[in-house]
Order: sequence, then C-alpha cells, then structure tokens
Amino acid sequence: MFVKDIGIDLGTANVLIYVKGQGIVLNEPSVVAIDTETKKPLAVGHKAREMLGRTPGKVSAIRPMKDGVIADFDATEIMLNHFIREVNGKSLFSKPRILICCPSNITQVEKNAIKEAAERTGARKVFLEEEPKVAAVGAGMEISKPSGNMVIDIGGGTTDIAVLSLGGIVTSSSIKIAGNAFDNDIQKYIKDKYKLLVGDRTAEEIKLTIGTVYPDCIKEKMEVRGRDLITGLPHTITLCSDEVEEALRESAYIIVHTAKAILEQTPPELSADIIDKGIVVTGGGALVTGFDQLLAHELKVPVFIAENALTCVAEGTGVLLDNLHLVDNS
Repeated sequence: MFVKDIGIDLGTANVLIYVKGQGIVLNEPSVVAIDTETKKPLAVGHKAREMLGRTPGKVSAIRPMKDGVIADFDATEIMLNHFIREVNGKSLFSKPRILICCPSNITQVEKNAIKEAAERTGARKVFLEEEPKVAAVGAGMEISKPSGNMVIDIGGGTTDIAVLSLGGIVTSSSIKIAGNAFDNDIQKYIKDKYKLLVGDRTAEEIKLTIGTVYPDCIKEKMEVRGRDLITGLPHTITLCSDEVEEALRESAYIIVHTAKAILEQTPPELSADIIDKGIVVTGGGALVTGFDQLLAHELKVPVFIAENALTCVAEGTGVLLDNLHLVDNS
C-alpha cells in the first residue's frame, strides 16, 4: 500500500497539512462545532469557523488549541481525524508517518498530548519538531551551517523566537502573545474607549484591514459595528489605524523585549552573523503592518518578512519530511 508522509502545522488559529510530493493540500481554521447533547461533531474547519459566536444553545463552536498546545483533547482528535481523512482520501488502510510542529519550550506532558492525538488518528510513526526551526527551514534559511540565524514566528497563540546554528536551536523563547492576543487587545480597547462590544471575528477583521504596530505607518479608517454596552442596541463607530496601534502597543513591545532578551543570550560570533543576515519574521502576525519596521527600529538589525509568511511552517515540514534524519526524535 502506498503510504503518504504528512507534515502538520497544528496551529492555534489554523491547521495546514503538507503531503510529501503534493505540497500544501489543506489550510483550514482550527475550529470544531460540536452538538453539546450528543457530543457529535457537526462541522470542522471553515464551516465551523462560520459558526463562531453565532451558535444556538445546543451547538458549541470551539477552538481545541490554545496558546499552541491542546486545550481540548477530544476535539483536537476529532479535528485531526477529519483533516487527515480528508487528505488521505479513500486510502484509509495506509498508515502515514506524521511530522507535527509544536512551540519551543512546551512541557513534555504537552508534547506527549500532541503526539498521542496524532497516534490515535492511525499514524504509523509520529515525529515532533519545534516550530521556529521548521519555520526557518520553510523560509529558506540555511540552518545546517555553523552560522547564526534568527527567526521570529508570530502565530495565532504563541510567538516563538529562536537563534539557530548547525541545524539546532541555540537559544529560544516562546511567549503566549501573538495574533489572538492582538484580537483581544483590539476588543478591550474598543470596549474601554467606546463602550462597544465587538466579536472575535470583527476584531480580527480590524487587525487585518487597518492594523499597525508602528506609529504613523498607515492612515486608514474603518466602520466597526457592535453592541453598545450602555443602550444594549447595535451601534457603529469609525476606528482609525492610530487607535489600533495604541491598542496593540503593549503586546507588540513584549515581543520586541523578548527578542532583545534572546539576542542578549546569543554567543557573540552568532550575533555577528545575525547583524549580517538580519532577522526573518514568519507567521500570520508578521503580516500586521509595520512589524518589520518596529523590530528593525528597536533591535537595530535588518528585519525581513518571509515571502511565504503564512505557510512557512507547513513548507518547512515538507523539507524535513525529505530529511527525517535531521528531526530530533528523542
């Protein structure tokens, strides 16, 4: 039986699946809709995401991943099963080898949970690899040579920052400030300033449309609809980019300070390499306007956004599937 090797970027916001020889075959939101009475799944991925914040009492739309780790084991298993079956098509008898990415610095218990969820979908063998390493490979960085490479992967639940050399991580940090935290910041800002309640999806739309983390970088406006906390009625306000920058400032600077701390721990020879090569930023959070400018301004090092920022990790799994001897399988 022909067996496919599969690489999975199991993200807090999205799941991407790479099949060896085919490339990225699936990119869906990490959301599962479940009937709370029968506990049966009703929808997974895009269909389930449409239900977020819009479900009746007996339907629950949940994100099974939180901060890069499994928050709801059963829902994660349902989601992985659904996606792998979709990718594997009718060849249910083939047991694929699966490479899954996880944030750096997660505990062994959290790693085991991810591994177990994948094994229960019928995998023949499961490999785990740290996200910043895979993101660096996917962004085309030469990490196997004895020179320093720095990558900042801003995902949905976590931001992973690492310095790599000789195919391994020299120093790294994983913080729970990323895309979802930015959405929460925007919601809180609008609630505090305008007494208006907006949903997760609206906050995400604001971030993608007029979001910025660097002052005076863009000048855009957007109409935002929500529920007025005082009257309880629907209400519309106009929000501008400067206000979004103010809302995101604190979280953006936590990422900057973590990157500074990693640079301070880096051996001087590798620091010299990073000044030459610059820092590569990957992940969906990298696409928030002005992130490269903010990091370059604060860290005094050239900063580049990866061309394929959203798919770096999934594409990196593809490279590692061809070189499984490079994966640390301890």
